[in-house]
Amino acid sequence: MRILKFIGSFFLVLIFGVGLFYFWAKSATLPGSTYAKVIVKDPQNTQKRDTVFSIVTYNIGYLSGMTNNLPRDKPKELFDKNLQLVLKETKKLNPDVMAFQEIDYNSNRSYAVNQQNEIAKLGFNYTAEAINWDKTYVPFPYWPIKMHFGKVVSGQSVLSKFPIKKHQRVVLHRVKEAPFYRDAFYLERLAQVVEVTINDKAVIIINVHLESFDAKTRAIQFDEVCAIFDTYKKSYPTILLGDFNSEARNKSALIQKLFNRQDVGNAAFNSEAILNTFNSATPFKRIDYIFYTKNSIDYLSGSVLTQFGEASDHLPIEMKFRLK
Repeated sequence: MRILKFIGSFFLVLIFGVGLFYFWAKSATLPGSTYAKVIVKDPQNTQKRDTVFSIVTYNIGYLSGMTNNLPRDKPKELFDKNLQLVLKETKKLNPDVMAFQEIDYNSNRSYAVNQQNEIAKLGFNYTAEAINWDKTYVPFPYWPIKMHFGKVVSGQSVLSKFPIKKHQRVVLHRVKEAPFYRDAFYLERLAQVVEVTINDKAVIIINVHLESFDAKTRAIQFDEVCAIFDTYKKSYPTILLGDFNSEARNKSALIQKLFNRQDVGNAAFNSEAILNTFNSATPFKRIDYIFYTKNSIDYLSGSVLTQFGEASDHLPIEMKFRLK
């Protein structure tokens, strides 16, 4: 009887401990009201420029380079080196707007550096921040377990040298069939809708990062994003950009729907000679894009920015344009 009581008590304590850990692990570190905000640093320093503008999209992979999602230690020196490379190349490039995915805000895994704010110091006085991950436990990569612990606050950011007037954080469809414990740790997929005033004209920028693992969910998210794009495209110059996790060479991929639209342009893209964006070490596929409304944006040039090297596992894309 004593053994049975001991075993019963042990399992009760175990169940209680697992439950306590589960609720702790899935708890947020910040109030949800802070998940979407606009930061204005120096509004008096906004200047009108000439008629040529540039925008960049970059899945920055929280500056973990080619170690992103790999089960290995990531030393501080790696993040410092990658940040300095991004700062150096961004300063030389001097874009007007940058849209980031997988960017960290004071996370333990990237040594408590607010990557957004560091890049914003290059003259981006307006920032739209949208958090999609806020936990003290991240069960990925699955090994070693010690990497799971520590605050991670991450998301998507739009940095602009022109005023940001509006910002909306749109949470996209979740994986329906996921068990409760996986759903509790689901990385929310976002469409970040930002209105930027460029030389007195409102421009809509939609920054997205679609589901990477579940194809059915990604298809629903893609339709949601296209619906948002269609809402704005007739009234505003509209740019849809980010990591779509949809491969350009796959003829049945979702991204083909945007390729086939006659009124939508695709920056730095030639179907006869596709430039790859992933991975940055040996680029073998294109999953990052900049789309734009042809009726209101005059496309000048675009490129995949290989000079950013392996600061992320993705390469950024730039588009230069005029407003019609």
